[in-house]
Amino acid sequence: MAQAMEQSKPSTLEMERSSGGVKFKMPVDSDHKATEFWLFSFAKPHMRAFHLSWFSFFCCFVSSFAAPPLLPLIRDNLSLTATDIGNAGVASVSGAVFARLAMGTACDLVGPRLASATLILLTTPAVYCSAIINSATGFLLVRFFTGFSLASFVSTQFWMSSMFSAPKVGRANGFAGGWGNLGGGATQLIMPLVYELIKKIGSTHFIAWRIAFFIPGVMQTGSAIALLLFGQDMPDGNYKQLHKSGDKHKDNFASVFKHAVINYRGWITALTYGYCFGVELTIDNIIAQYFYDRFSVNISKAGTIAASFGLANIISRPGGGFLSDYLSDKFGMRGRLWGLWIIQTLGGVFCLALGRTNSLAGSIVVLLLFSFFCQAACGLTFGVVPFISRRSLGLISGMTGGGGNVGAVLTQLIFFHGSKYSTEDGIFYMGIMIIACTLPVILIHFPQWGGMFGGPMPGRTAEDYYQSEWSHHEQQKGYDAASMRFAENSVKEGGPRATGSSHSKHTVPVDTSPGNV
Repeated sequence: MAQAMEQSKPSTLEMERSSGGVKFKMPVDSDHKATEFWLFSFAKPHMRAFHLSWFSFFCCFVSSFAAPPLLPLIRDNLSLTATDIGNAGVASVSGAVFARLAMGTACDLVGPRLASATLILLTTPAVYCSAIINSATGFLLVRFFTGFSLASFVSTQFWMSSMFSAPKVGRANGFAGGWGNLGGGATQLIMPLVYELIKKIGSTHFIAWRIAFFIPGVMQTGSAIALLLFGQDMPDGNYKQLHKSGDKHKDNFASVFKHAVINYRGWITALTYGYCFGVELTIDNIIAQYFYDRFSVNISKAGTIAASFGLANIISRPGGGFLSDYLSDKFGMRGRLWGLWIIQTLGGVFCLALGRTNSLAGSIVVLLLFSFFCQAACGLTFGVVPFISRRSLGLISGMTGGGGNVGAVLTQLIFFHGSKYSTEDGIFYMGIMIIACTLPVILIHFPQWGGMFGGPMPGRTAEDYYQSEWSHHEQQKGYDAASMRFAENSVKEGGPRATGSSHSKHTVPVDTSPGNV
């Protein structure tokens, strides 16, 4: 009977042809999400959205962490104390806590393209103002308002989860987040190089660092304009036109908020993300000055060492996304959860080691190992997040992303604020926090797929899970259609024993290859 029903169901190809021809250059599932990931393609709309999202987030990261590699100069020029520097570091990541929650809601209501571009343009003036500050208060304020731009991470992950199917969403989120996070490493190289170039042209020390801030400002402005000109919210169009045509239900904030806050899984990923991405933010703020002060290296060398941590994102976070998808293919959702717990716990172990390594060479080696596991855990986290909720995907992403910033704020306030702890002791204690705050992953359980130590509940399906976010009246109106299509295409999360094929049955054949797209 089920087989007969399946055979009578029209394929995506048939649906596309009936509407006037195949619209996509990439293979897609029944929800028009891409079922392949062509890294070096710019195929519209899926891969174009990928490249626009990671690059705009990259520019925001460059801006938000442009100050730390120049901190020894800024410190001397503005007469900053250790407390001033600590306060500014906390400020740089604290504003994004609420901004990420707001961004998640904005993505749910108006779409990732407009939400992201608006935020980036609103925070750009703070980047330019970094060139004219003359006090500790001014330094704190520009770092606070520039840090709001890090909320663009939420739109990046939301966008990828809207463009790529369940079997590929881990790697799409991993690459977009990882390549965006590269900005944290790239700025450690960019800012000292720009500073040195400006100084060679004839500028003084204390003018050169100010002029250097125009580079991240211009990059951030350009990325926002590109989003508006070339981006597209969903595979079938932008939110505005989809709402107007009736192809997408225009949701309300109360319903989106309700289904996010009552889902305990979102709170757990917010906590655990606080001690992978939150740790990454903390390291971005402290590591250049740590090597400069502890091992007496010059500012350029300290910046290069610090850059290695952020630049590891080119493979580490995408690697986490790939690992999440691979474990899902082999073991379902339970594999994703086990992978997250193991990798993040190992990150905590290497953080402990970094705090107790006394040689320069040894510290660099441990830093690289730590960076890989810490950042891979970020990719593994967002291999799980897209499955927590479909109706409140943006806000769940915002809660998780905001948790990263909360973790950074708390860690910096406790361990790197003032002179209570040395930096090396702070790093060691941060490792203990990572291990402890990763344990709650054990509690995540999906009734239709199971958790780390328990299998699925008898008779529960993905359709039941996602449909529970919609009232009977909303279901009758078909508002849950997208959630049901996602449930259908998430069959692999049940593991190898799940009923049905491990691949989406709705795929559009491809006439072009990535090489000529």
